[in-house]
Amino acid sequence: MRHLARLVFIAFTVLRFGLDEVALSAFRQRWVRLMVRVATVGRRLDEPRGVRLRRALERLGPIFVKFGQVLSTRRDLLPLDIADELAKLQDRVPPFPAAQARALVEKAYGRRIEEVFASFDAEPVASASIAQVHFATLKSGREVAVKVLRPGMLAVIDDDLTLLHQLARWVERLSADGKRLKPREVVAEFDGYLHDELDLVREAANAAQLRRNMAGLNLVMVPEMVWELCTPGVMVMERMHGVPIGQIARLREAGVDLKKLARDGVTIFFTQVFRDGFFHADMHPGNIQVSLAPATFGRYIALDFGIVGTLTDNDKEYLAHNFIAFFRRDYKRVAELHVESGWVPPGTRIDALESAIRAVCEPHFDRPLKDISLGQVLMRLFQTSRRFNVEIQPQLVLLQKTLLNIEGLGRQLDPELDLWTTAKPFLERWMNEQIGWRGLLERFKNEAPRYAQLIPELPRLLHQALQQQARPADSALLPALLAEQRATRRLLQALLWGGIGFLAGWLVTRLVQQFGG
Repeated sequence: MRHLARLVFIAFTVLRFGLDEVALSAFRQRWVRLMVRVATVGRRLDEPRGVRLRRALERLGPIFVKFGQVLSTRRDLLPLDIADELAKLQDRVPPFPAAQARALVEKAYGRRIEEVFASFDAEPVASASIAQVHFATLKSGREVAVKVLRPGMLAVIDDDLTLLHQLARWVERLSADGKRLKPREVVAEFDGYLHDELDLVREAANAAQLRRNMAGLNLVMVPEMVWELCTPGVMVMERMHGVPIGQIARLREAGVDLKKLARDGVTIFFTQVFRDGFFHADMHPGNIQVSLAPATFGRYIALDFGIVGTLTDNDKEYLAHNFIAFFRRDYKRVAELHVESGWVPPGTRIDALESAIRAVCEPHFDRPLKDISLGQVLMRLFQTSRRFNVEIQPQLVLLQKTLLNIEGLGRQLDPELDLWTTAKPFLERWMNEQIGWRGLLERFKNEAPRYAQLIPELPRLLHQALQQQARPADSALLPALLAEQRATRRLLQALLWGGIGFLAGWLVTRLVQQFGG
């Protein structure tokens, strides 16, 4: 009944904010439109559609806010008024009361907030769907940012996820594409990532790992965690000073090279994915800033590490091979990789899949991002994948989402950015390091500690193996091996003598033919 009530609330919200104008625009049945008119008698829609959509998502809760955050980065797919309003969901979700935030911090530490911080700003500097952030100062004078989890989030998210799981089961049963798209597995992945966001200690650990990985790149900064003040509900980190990456005019006035910034973003992403297999998977503009400090001018500042993605070595190698094949327009190799990976049935015709992929991708090469309709490309790829029964890989859902974020950021910074040309040298260098001599030496280096332990043990292991072969328990095996060797020897002898006999017969026949003639 609680889930039914939630469905009714969602439907009521859609009608209240006038979203039915978009959601039901494709229905031509008169009875559907008549029902909507009856349900909305007396409704007045005074606000613009973008404002109504944003308020509806805020009212529906964190999962819907997350959806709006992703959409806000795709200005090529949305009208400008809607995109501008959805951008406010990135860090301007209505905050919960300051007194409540203070109470949550004191409960987490078990003492008054004045005993922990020299100062604590009551007004949050940012408020998102899962938590909000307050600036503070430690007793030592160090400036920090305090992230406080929204109260009651677990129950709300669990209810919405239960509905999503049920919807996924319906899609899998009722849709012809349901089994191929693996909706239940995709929702399970989303479920795990959302619950990870509700543990701020896990988020702090993600940030620490990313900070170590990016230490030598000098393109991005990650705040340092104050571990003694990190709990599942409260996280304290170094305060970062930067300009939100969405404030393009301010960055341009400060002298930031936006084209370089766009290229650096691509480099950071591909480094995290292919070198580390550990990437920031929530890279919307609300989580990215740019430093204007002289020592770190023009560097990215990464924030909010609740969602990170991981890839195995097999995933990275497969993706790299696919990217390289795409960059080289080797569509046959792309088709072969889909078959080798098991993404399509083994009996799929390579030439047919190659032709379909070429038809989708070829028209979009050598064109800037501003001239590419990603919506059209995705629709064509979906149609192609459905035709060839391509199975969606749930472990790559986050990577696909992050690629959309990266493209959206690149489009805002430099509409002329050629994503493929920027990424191709990096991927080719990575492939050479993995497959060439450098990669071989690096693997030997990584395995050296293991070899150092095994090599001294080889004489003892060899002696034990010889002793086991001489034991009576193995006496039944020895006659069988000897019998097999004798049978093999007889077969070889038969083949040898047969060959000699054939050769002798051929020679006799030739001699008879020559002298008899």
